[in-house]
Amino acid sequence: MKAWLIALSAVVTRENLRFVRQRGRFLAALVRPLVWLIVFAAGFRAALGVSIIPPYQTYITYEVYILPGLCGMIQLFNGMQSSLALVYDQEMGSMRLLLTSPLPRWWLLFSKLLAGVIVSILQVAVFLGIAALTGITVPPIGYVAVLPALVISGLMLGAFGLLISSTVRQLENFAGVMNFVIFPMFFLSSALYPLWKMAESSPLLRDICALNPFTYAVELIRFALYGELDLTALVWVGTCFILFMLAALWGYNPARAMLRSKG
Repeated sequence: MKAWLIALSAVVTRENLRFVRQRGRFLAALVRPLVWLIVFAAGFRAALGVSIIPPYQTYITYEVYILPGLCGMIQLFNGMQSSLALVYDQEMGSMRLLLTSPLPRWWLLFSKLLAGVIVSILQVAVFLGIAALTGITVPPIGYVAVLPALVISGLMLGAFGLLISSTVRQLENFAGVMNFVIFPMFFLSSALYPLWKMAESSPLLRDICALNPFTYAVELIRFALYGELDLTALVWVGTCFILFMLAALWGYNPARAMLRSKG
């Protein structure tokens, strides 16, 4: 157990040091959601006000509605960036060296995953602080209650990133994969619009959004910010995390990699 904790500490420390040194990554993680919050939301405020829906107790403005979705956006992009680092590590050999450790492979990958989640939570905390300075706040209890939701949603999105990285051989191919994964996941979710509003224009589009795991990550964060638990979202996110993690472990199986290289 001591060796396991040492490995976890080393991986988490390495990931955080990398994040601290890459200031551009931190700024990019904040600029993207802030543009949506300050620029787009302000322009859409009059046209896209949202009526009373759980967990809200009154009518809300558009920027209040998209706040949880932008928190999810930060975690989604961070999960993919962590996966990009994995692809780079595989090319440079450091990931291969890590996976040759006598520790269980699932623990090493989980350590990498947890390190990415910690980074994403720090990014979300700073984003929520900036949002509060602009007048977009949530109940005080929400800033505490959202932490478990961020951990669970971050694990799910990070595991999805791990799964993607296990299928990509070259770093050059990863950018295309991100464009075909991140943007559809984000836009085909409840991050920007409630599902009932989507159903008004296209029931099929609403059904697609309802099957998107990112939708439930956003709803889990949304309810947590108001001190409530969305049990359905929790079950969906937890189930998807387990499935994505198992698939990622299968993808990083060295025996499978050898068969693939021979094929």
